[in-house]
Amino acid sequence: MDFASQGLRESATFDRATIHAIQRAAETGIYDIRGWGAKRRVPHFDDLLFLGASMSRYPLEGYRERCDTDVVLGDRGATYPLRLKTPVTVAGMSFGALSAQAKEALGRGASEAGTSTTTGDGGMTPEERGQSKHLVYQYLPSRYGMNPDDLRKADAIEVVLGQGAKPGGGGMLLGQKITDRVAGMRTLPVGIDQRSACRHPDWTGPDDLEIKIRELREITDWEKPVYVKIGATRTYYDVKLAVQAGADVVVLDGMQGGTAATQDVFIEHVGIPTLAALPQAVQALQELGVHRQVQLIVSGGIRSGADLAKAMALGADAVAIGTAALIALGDNHPKWDAEYRELGSAAGYFDDYQEGRDPAGISTQDPELSARLDPVEGGRRLANFIRVMTMEAQTIARACGKAHLTHLEPEDLVALTIEAAAMARVPLAGTHWIPGAGL
Repeated sequence: MDFASQGLRESATFDRATIHAIQRAAETGIYDIRGWGAKRRVPHFDDLLFLGASMSRYPLEGYRERCDTDVVLGDRGATYPLRLKTPVTVAGMSFGALSAQAKEALGRGASEAGTSTTTGDGGMTPEERGQSKHLVYQYLPSRYGMNPDDLRKADAIEVVLGQGAKPGGGGMLLGQKITDRVAGMRTLPVGIDQRSACRHPDWTGPDDLEIKIRELREITDWEKPVYVKIGATRTYYDVKLAVQAGADVVVLDGMQGGTAATQDVFIEHVGIPTLAALPQAVQALQELGVHRQVQLIVSGGIRSGADLAKAMALGADAVAIGTAALIALGDNHPKWDAEYRELGSAAGYFDDYQEGRDPAGISTQDPELSARLDPVEGGRRLANFIRVMTMEAQTIARACGKAHLTHLEPEDLVALTIEAAAMARVPLAGTHWIPGAGL
């Protein structure tokens, strides 16, 4: 029906989605929980364009001239830093939120592509460790699954202070996903909802973080790089404090970063976009004189080689993919559309990761569903995707005359909108104007 022809007009403030949310809350008395990340439109890497070389700059010739992609992470204070073939890493996603098959597939894919993957909350699985050449162990406020022996088995440690989808808040794992195995790893009762803590129990500030980082170095004989992960909020100050506490690598997660489950109001209304946070982080590192010495990994809405290239041009050393990695494995695939619709969703829209009924076998602990995901095939798909991202970024870098992805710089970028120009601190296209510069 054409409502407009009848003179009907939808409210911009109380649109149909808002009305539905109010009615659902009024009927149930509970807030909405979901997975994925922020769905609202915010300035992002799509709002930036590269200035390819022609006359005033000299491009590199296609695939005949080298454009390197290797990256070293953690060489500030670790005996054995991570040496990766590509700056595309796989972000932390827990066993519990994901199936064992999905965790194994992530390890296989990352290893095949020559990069690292990350454990997530809840500990390290043998499948994941066995298939991951480079595995980063997340040390979270919950301490679920924390095992000193697993810390020593890892190739790096990531101290998680915040997550882009929910900075200042803890995660959730609903009871239907807490099986005997998940409960055993996390020391939890089977089938009971679990909420992770929002802050570490044994420190209240950066001085305590410095002590904890030293403890982690001692327990691993100073061999492993120590990352500190922050959710993008007060980024400039948080990065400075993380570096001064001794971090080898800072992981910055913007509000577009995904989550297995948290409150919808958190996902959409807390934190700042990745594009706004990244230049703040780089500024903090530059002012401390450690940019490129303390590496910066950026996550939150990274989907393509163009996103990778733009993040590196703005000063990142690497990126981490989470939601994109799950999509590469087969999440939201059209072949499962009929079953997604039975759940009240559809392929491309499914975000109820907390329910544990994912037809693709990824965000589930149901043995029949999880068996649908072949870890070998899933790993191959992920490796293909990471390779494509890397090649896309190389293509852009060559067009800008760069022989390494880290040679990309803000001077190679312009913005399409005033908002993106102000956030990324690059000129508005066709001008020399950077909104707010010098203020």
